[in-house]
Amino acid sequence: MLELDTDVLVAGGGPAGTWAALRAADAGADVVLVDKGWCGASGATAASGTSVWYVEPDAEARETAMASREGLGGYLSDRGWMARVLDETYAGVNELADRGRYPFPRDDEGREIRRGVQGPEYMRRMRTLVRRAGVRILDHSPLTGLLTTSDGVVAGAAGTRRQEGVDYRVRAGAVVLATGGCAFGSGALGCDVDTGDGALAAAEVGAHLSGMEFSNAYAIAPAHSTVTKTAYYSYASFYRADGTVLEGAGSTRGRSVIARTLLDEPVLCRLDHAGPAEQVAMRRGQPNFFLPFDRAGIDPFRDLFEITLVAEGTVRGTGGIALAGTDCATGVPGLYAAGDAASREDICGGFTGGGSHNAAWALSSGSWAGRAAAAHAHAHGRPFPTTGAGPVPSGRTPARDVVAAVQAEVLPYDINLIRHGDRLRPALERLDGVWDTVRAGLDGGSWRVREATAMTAVARWMYTAALAREESRGMHKREDRPGTDPAWQRRIAVGGLDDVWFRTPSSVELPYRRAPLDAASPA
Repeated sequence: MLELDTDVLVAGGGPAGTWAALRAADAGADVVLVDKGWCGASGATAASGTSVWYVEPDAEARETAMASREGLGGYLSDRGWMARVLDETYAGVNELADRGRYPFPRDDEGREIRRGVQGPEYMRRMRTLVRRAGVRILDHSPLTGLLTTSDGVVAGAAGTRRQEGVDYRVRAGAVVLATGGCAFGSGALGCDVDTGDGALAAAEVGAHLSGMEFSNAYAIAPAHSTVTKTAYYSYASFYRADGTVLEGAGSTRGRSVIARTLLDEPVLCRLDHAGPAEQVAMRRGQPNFFLPFDRAGIDPFRDLFEITLVAEGTVRGTGGIALAGTDCATGVPGLYAAGDAASREDICGGFTGGGSHNAAWALSSGSWAGRAAAAHAHAHGRPFPTTGAGPVPSGRTPARDVVAAVQAEVLPYDINLIRHGDRLRPALERLDGVWDTVRAGLDGGSWRVREATAMTAVARWMYTAALAREESRGMHKREDRPGTDPAWQRRIAVGGLDDVWFRTPSSVELPYRRAPLDAASPA
């Protein structure tokens, strides 16, 4: 057992986690960062390039930026949060350029273009900044649970060091969960570590989630690859297998058309709306996007190629741990959340933030959570944990079988993307049965068991919220509730493990598990 003491423990080594660690260290805190993979090389950002919601502090430009997503998100976002994110992102990206010496490209007039980053270089520099700030990094050390005091204050976390084969316990004055979202092992590039571990840990100590009905994100990818860069498909035309144009298909609007068609036949694509200058810029901006094409001998600008849709869940979706304040507190003393692990409803509402908003949210929420965690630790010290993560129950069912059972309910287009109550209810009932299997104990090693447990929990929260929202809004589209109801312009909280519940601001907490959903309509 590795035993450590620190002021702030950060779980997760992506952009949110590294910004949180950096800000906490800048505030004078002693910081330990644990990452399931290798901090700087694992996760969705490190695997590719991404745009950033970086907008100059011009009133008109900021107004346009904030207004652009409100309608798509079903008007569930908050202007105050948007403005704060734009301010924090602008300052943070400028700091990355100056303090981190990030090599932003320049325009024809020599000005740096700071609206995007190359993930590998970005995360390499963030790791360097974090280490220079004195943060201790434990790579290949997934979190397996939080430690608390007898009165419910978070006092650290436990986990395992995969390569050393030993467990660890870190006593901490505050914890930041920046473990990423949950992509359910779909194979999306960089998302293999994103299994919902932070959401599970937060729920176990009493936190709840929000926006989970908006976690049905699917990205376009070539059928021969898992590189998901849907923005490039705005230059695409889509075709049926017989070569006729697939009407209504698109990257931002029209993904459900692609999904419906894929249920019966292949869908083909060609990036034929990109001119010569755009083709050069696209190759420079996202070189890894083109690598699978080059290896297969395909010119995506001229040749037709088959596509698929890859589930990205809460990594691209909106849902996550609900935040109780502007400091990214969760409502559980000593616990903070940031990045994909936290709900992005405040800036995205009910629609995916894509790359740009998600990158800005990771930087901003990570910064706020890190500063707040340091302040909490300085004010309250390092409490001694009395309860928390114990031995993971063992059983005969392989964890990989549970993962496969969850994937069978959340990956199919006609359950999760093309939604209908008559398909969602049976899926949730089957997931309830999977949860019973999880509670009976799994076989497969502590962190693999935690992954399977977290995926099951996240799937149940998603479908509970999807059934509770009896309308279509944002990326949540229900065939049996096709209209948008003004009465539902509000958020839905979900939580609980054995007994999952949901509530809206105008309704009381309602038990859900194994109860008829029809009896749980909002007041």
